[in-house]
Amino acid sequence: MDALIFIVRALLQIVIVVFLLRVLLPLARADSRNQLSQAVIRMTNPLVLPLRRIVPPIGKVDTASIVALLLVQLAATGILWLLMAYPGLLGTGWFLRIALFSLLDTILLFYTYALFLYILLSWVAPGTYSPAASLLQSLCEPLLRPVRRIIPAIAGIDFSALFVIIGLQALYILIS
Repeated sequence: MDALIFIVRALLQIVIVVFLLRVLLPLARADSRNQLSQAVIRMTNPLVLPLRRIVPPIGKVDTASIVALLLVQLAATGILWLLMAYPGLLGTGWFLRIALFSLLDTILLFYTYALFLYILLSWVAPGTYSPAASLLQSLCEPLLRPVRRIIPAIAGIDFSALFVIIGLQALYILIS
């Protein structure tokens, strides 16, 4: 049963990350013509487009994408709940709490891995273009910029990502 829960959780996590990207990419002003952005848009459109008829955007924030992300997270938590991934926890309050903390965990881990990949790409292939590197730059730079203002590069080495990852991991520990 544990193996089944692991597989289902991993697949649901991928779906949640795709919907998370649907929310984050416009906020980070990522290039919507990027192949990966287009893939995210196409995969999430079946849920987001009908929601747009019901939930209008608020300013530049696509509230339909946020609602879709929350719905997907609630559905994933429900599926895992039915598979007994959360034994002994009953009630709507616990269910919503688990869903919220699972989403926060996903966001923090997503940014940790995104920053790690961004760092690796800057070492392996600096200055080259790839759709993934472009999206990672769009997603990671808003987190790195404020830290770079406080902690400048030392001897040409940028430590801002290290400090952001430490901060994200500290938040992850607090939430978990």
